[in-house]
Amino acid sequence: MSACVPTRDDHSSRNARPSRASGFKRPHSPPPPPRRGRFRVSGADLSASITVFLIAVPMSLGLAVAMDAPLAAGLVSAAIGGIVAGLLGGTPLQVSGPSAGLTVVTAELIQIYGWRTTCAITIGAGLLQILLGSLRAARSALAVSPAIVHGTLAGIGVAIALAQLHIVLGEAPQSSALDNVLALPAHLAQFEPAAPLIGALTIALLVVWPRLPGRLGASLGRIPAALAAVVVATAVAAVATPGIARVDLPSWRSHALPELPQGPVAGLAAAVFTVMLVASLESLLAAVSVDKLAADRSTTTPKNGSTPPPPVERSDLDRELRAQGVANALSGLAGGLAVSGGAVRSSANVRAGAESRASTVMHGVWVLLAAVLLVTALEWIPLAALAALVMVVGIQMVSFAHIRKVHRHREFLVYGATISGVILAGVLEGVAIGIVVAVAVALHRLARTRITVTEEDGRYLVSARGQLTFLAVPRLSRLLGRLPHGVDAVVELDGFFMDHAAYETIQDWYAAQTAMGGRIEFTGRSGGRIAEPASAAHSCCRPWTPWRNHHCHDRAQDAAPTTAVPATHAAPETPPTDQAASSRHRHGAHRLLSGLSSFQRTTAPLVREELARLAAEGQRPSQLFLTCADSRLVTSMITASGPGDLFTVRNVGNLVPPPGTGDETRNDDSVAAAIEYAVDVLEVESITVCGHSGCGAMQALLGAAPDTPRTPLWRWLRHGLPSLERMRSRHHSWARIAGRLPTDAVEQLCLTNVVQQLEHLRAHESVARRLAAGTLQLHGMYFHVGEAQAYLLTEGASSGTGPDEVFVRVAPGAEWSAESGAEALHAAPGTTVGA
Repeated sequence: MSACVPTRDDHSSRNARPSRASGFKRPHSPPPPPRRGRFRVSGADLSASITVFLIAVPMSLGLAVAMDAPLAAGLVSAAIGGIVAGLLGGTPLQVSGPSAGLTVVTAELIQIYGWRTTCAITIGAGLLQILLGSLRAARSALAVSPAIVHGTLAGIGVAIALAQLHIVLGEAPQSSALDNVLALPAHLAQFEPAAPLIGALTIALLVVWPRLPGRLGASLGRIPAALAAVVVATAVAAVATPGIARVDLPSWRSHALPELPQGPVAGLAAAVFTVMLVASLESLLAAVSVDKLAADRSTTTPKNGSTPPPPVERSDLDRELRAQGVANALSGLAGGLAVSGGAVRSSANVRAGAESRASTVMHGVWVLLAAVLLVTALEWIPLAALAALVMVVGIQMVSFAHIRKVHRHREFLVYGATISGVILAGVLEGVAIGIVVAVAVALHRLARTRITVTEEDGRYLVSARGQLTFLAVPRLSRLLGRLPHGVDAVVELDGFFMDHAAYETIQDWYAAQTAMGGRIEFTGRSGGRIAEPASAAHSCCRPWTPWRNHHCHDRAQDAAPTTAVPATHAAPETPPTDQAASSRHRHGAHRLLSGLSSFQRTTAPLVREELARLAAEGQRPSQLFLTCADSRLVTSMITASGPGDLFTVRNVGNLVPPPGTGDETRNDDSVAAAIEYAVDVLEVESITVCGHSGCGAMQALLGAAPDTPRTPLWRWLRHGLPSLERMRSRHHSWARIAGRLPTDAVEQLCLTNVVQQLEHLRAHESVARRLAAGTLQLHGMYFHVGEAQAYLLTEGASSGTGPDEVFVRVAPGAEWSAESGAEALHAAPGTTVGA
């Protein structure tokens, strides 16, 4: 589906769809949650918040130890991340806190600039995140190759594990991953056993705790593994090794706050950019993962037969990025660590049954209370236990599932180069190395084309494997030029891309060979015959033109090519002769039969399985699409929809007669019946009224004289008179399209008619009932035929809440869902989107 009309996910159940508020919703934004009068907390949210709190406290302290930052800074960032990012974020179930991905970066910044300047860098990174979120750049951040993103996080994970291993051994980590590797043999030769044993006990509990068998294991499994490991390690250390190094939380009176950054401007700018980049990528990737976990949870029936948690709205990534920026700015001001969305905390929140952002916010409140009231208890925790916990987190960042995936897509070289760059040079340098390698690999694949020529019994086989670009043209031209004139050859194209230079080379060679009596056949990778170039002597039109009024004709039947004359340019005063009418009738019948035959030959084998499924399951469209009967408006083409997607109603002028108009004997119930069936029986989620440019019905309304004969056509068009009155009324502003006024009165009436028919639509009882329940959306759309451009009506006009009637342009490549997150509408300067 395009951005014009949303479509349901084929893999999701209708029962799993979230309720949507009434009125128009911009296609790049997720449906908002139901509005509530106050902040409500469910029992599931309370339980989940405690679970996440028990995981967050030891992890926050452990990350602070790993970064060599003040331990209180970890608790500050966890509290601010939970409360601020939880309240403002676009992913309700995502839990934010100290960033594991920034462990290496922050540790290096503290060593170079000191803690207070590092806090100032965190503030700068947060402000930059707010700016990028306001510019809607969140989806662009995910456009980076997944091999680079996962390679970066894996490299950071390796560096974290190497550094924390030294703390587990009772020693201090070195300044870089390479130095940690080089110093490891010396530390292994002279370590004291107390800290390593506590670290080993912590790691063992983290691994074994979720896998405890039996009923006892099921009961204990409800306690987070991180909490259980730290508590048991703390208890053992208190008895067995009283002198082991422990957490030391300084007084809040001595808590360090940020200062004005000091150092070279270029270095500070690079530091701000690095913190922003890593924190943003980690948060956005975690948000996408949370969406998947929440969707899977909502479609899975609980084993105990209880009701599954209600569905949660999808992530608004730009809002999430802005919220992360606010949290980072406040965390830096309060002397805390950099904040990002965490996959470990977020997945635990979802699996614990959280239903709303209340769980995330309350977890932050619990962390804040613990930082004030549980200082004495927290100071019993051994540093080795926290280091072991963070080391396991770092190891888990190296995902074997991601390695298998990048290997399957032949991107392991990019993945490996990124990991190596992060470990050996640093995060920003590793990302740059990964990008360079990814570009080099892409260019290599683009230029790697294998062209061979073989001969068998006087028949040649030209095989081109790979992408045919201008880089392959010299070799391609040289090999084709060696073939004899008038040759009998098969050209096998085994690739999915051919640029203009390669196409012209093949086309010129094909034309020269066929002119000399040669027979050339083109096949694909499976050996199936494919179409020749468009200029081939025996081809009169391109494959996409059967619907274009330039129909291909059999040369045996047509001695000379015919020229299609648009109906608007035909001379109406010249009636067709009987012979011409008969010829046109035969040609129309031939065209119908030819089209049906083409469908049975080429399309039916591809769609037969899907149509059989729809025939067995029945139709379940999620959209009612009401549009004009104009033949130029191909709904399946402009909405990129297929069988089962749209319940389509077409009539002259895309009119919606209001209910109860005039005498009951003169009511037009056909459209009303379709609306009632779609809303009450099919339970569609949205209705779209689509007008178009150059509408003949609107031209007829504008040119109608008072004495116009009351024919059936005119009796139907009377339902468009309210649109004409609305356009001429001084109580309604003129509709605008992409920030400009319509070009003429016809376009103005076409736009106004869409708004007016939406008003008629709301008057239908079934529609009004669903709108009041918040389970139906209304959309207004205008399609400019000459521009092949769709425009959508903004929120104020379609919902009847605003004076403006503004249609904004749908951008190429836009997506309706937030998982695309891309900006779907581009309005000209001065246009208010979603008034």
